[in-house]
Amino acid sequence: MKSVILLVIAVCASGIRANPNPPVEEFNLQGFAQGTTYSIRYYAADSLVRRYQVDSLLRVIDQSMSIYNAESKISLFNKEETKEMSLDIHMQKVIRASLKYNKLTKGFFDITVLPLVNLWGFGPQKKMEEPTSTQIDSVRKFVGIDKILLKGNRLIKRASKVSLVLDGIAQGYTVDILADFFKNKQVNRFIIELGGEIYAYGVKPDGESFKVRIQRPYRDSEEGYIVTLQDRAITTSGNYEKYRMTDGQHISHHINPATGRTVQNTTISATVIAKTAMQADALDNYLMFLPPEEAIAFVEKQKEVEAYIIYEENNELKELQSSGFNNYIYNINHKPN
Repeated sequence: MKSVILLVIAVCASGIRANPNPPVEEFNLQGFAQGTTYSIRYYAADSLVRRYQVDSLLRVIDQSMSIYNAESKISLFNKEETKEMSLDIHMQKVIRASLKYNKLTKGFFDITVLPLVNLWGFGPQKKMEEPTSTQIDSVRKFVGIDKILLKGNRLIKRASKVSLVLDGIAQGYTVDILADFFKNKQVNRFIIELGGEIYAYGVKPDGESFKVRIQRPYRDSEEGYIVTLQDRAITTSGNYEKYRMTDGQHISHHINPATGRTVQNTTISATVIAKTAMQADALDNYLMFLPPEEAIAFVEKQKEVEAYIIYEENNELKELQSSGFNNYIYNINHKPN
């Protein structure tokens, strides 16, 4: 503290005034986390955030909620011998939010679905054969949000074989945590992307909003919309990247927890714009379960949420969007910068 005071006095005594508007530089950070990549661009007068700080924060979250890390909190909870566990702050917040979204989505968003995810071959242990009805029914006994109980910071199993997966919400949460970290470091202009989950804050030095292109399905030659983002998140869930073909049938990674079967729907992708990446992340998954019209009707009832749906009808790609989505569209002929 003394050295800071002396510095201020020295500056004042010499008649030198600090520049109220120092030149702003662009800083870019890239790396790997949560089985994917991240990319961060921010503008500041100095390098206020370094890559090692971001990596350190991401490691803490991975240690909490990654099912691909055998020593993570969630992996230890998923062990059959574990009956209950004291949660760290990250897992506690995500579990609490997951309970809320389970209720909002009438049970479709369900973090206890991991046994079914594994059964269908989309978990850490890959398998290609399609499960039988008997196998599905036997696993469904351990799926359902009623199989867990959150009491304060303690999570309790109500069935020994219950196991959780937070992938449908944890990446969005991670983006929000990174955003809060940058804000606390007094960074007022940034865009964060982690595994396709994006949050933008403030505007660029030229006054322009950050711009993001919405990815189109792989078989579509058109370029997707470009949207402008300011203090908003955008996420997309689709069935055209994470899937497999079995006997000529498209097997989606989206699994209905009530039936235990993969979703068969005309919806190909759902893009959500919301105030937080965690909210957008949870809702884009839910919209994949719904027929396009129902998905848009649901979004229209949500506060400060917009959505854009691509679906298939008569072998043609079609689109639907919520009433306020047009407010974010920039120009399809421009490229993001």
